[in-house]
Amino acid sequence: MRKYSYRIALYLSNHIGVWFFTVFSWFVASGYFLFFPGRVAGSLKFYKALFPERGGLYHLYCVWRQYHGFTDVFLDRFLYSAKDSVEITREGWEHLDCAMAEKKGAIVVMSHIGNWELAARKLSSKGLPIMLYLGEKHKEQIERMQKEEIAGSGVKIVTTSVEDSSPFAVIEGLNFLRQGGIVSLTGDRLWGEQRSVTVRFLGHEVRLPDIPHVFAMMSGAPLFTFFIFRTGPQKYHVTMSRGREVKAATRSDRGHAIRESAQAYADELERMVRRHPFEWYHFEPFLGDRITEKDK
Repeated sequence: MRKYSYRIALYLSNHIGVWFFTVFSWFVASGYFLFFPGRVAGSLKFYKALFPERGGLYHLYCVWRQYHGFTDVFLDRFLYSAKDSVEITREGWEHLDCAMAEKKGAIVVMSHIGNWELAARKLSSKGLPIMLYLGEKHKEQIERMQKEEIAGSGVKIVTTSVEDSSPFAVIEGLNFLRQGGIVSLTGDRLWGEQRSVTVRFLGHEVRLPDIPHVFAMMSGAPLFTFFIFRTGPQKYHVTMSRGREVKAATRSDRGHAIRESAQAYADELERMVRRHPFEWYHFEPFLGDRITEKDK
């Protein structure tokens, strides 16, 4: 969706009603479903792994629901910005409060479940120092507008392009953590030349970024997993896990400790997508080779 068409849709929705945005986004989602078979194929592979006992038509139906569920993300983002009318409840927030009270800093790992922008705004609403790492695509327009809005709320944004993997961004994040801040990253998407770690997910090999777990190991700050999912029209619920430390007794144990932490995150993500299968808005290739009994 282009920036100008998106702004026109917002303008008309403000003046003639939210129903216009709902209808407009339905046609956009249908167009992506019908005319981007490569992306649809990635989602089909995911739903085949999630529901192996069901047939192909059901998997295609799941993709249709996923694409049209994504329109709710844009609608609620619009309502949150325009009227602040989105209700968000929370669970486990006390774990993060404890870490911040002890001035340890914290790594908060988000995912492409639910609405990442509302998640970031919820984190920033308490006035805590937050640095948010986000990927950057070529020619992105709406996403850039969203990042500018988040930055305007006081969140420090660090972008990673598909070509760049700067060590200075890592140093900046570590310094931010050591000053007692919160560093938030997505744990289920690789950007550019990021280093990765291979874990199990839905019976397949997947590659996840290792940087959240490296941050936790190098800084000593606890790592939290953060999910946000939709519970009804204009209603969301957020969950924050207990913090976990990523430690290695020796240098040679570091790789193992990072893999264990990444696998723990992958297990949490798998449990969440099983509970909310149509709210994982990850439209890039993700699942690798199937893991056989011999590979385990």
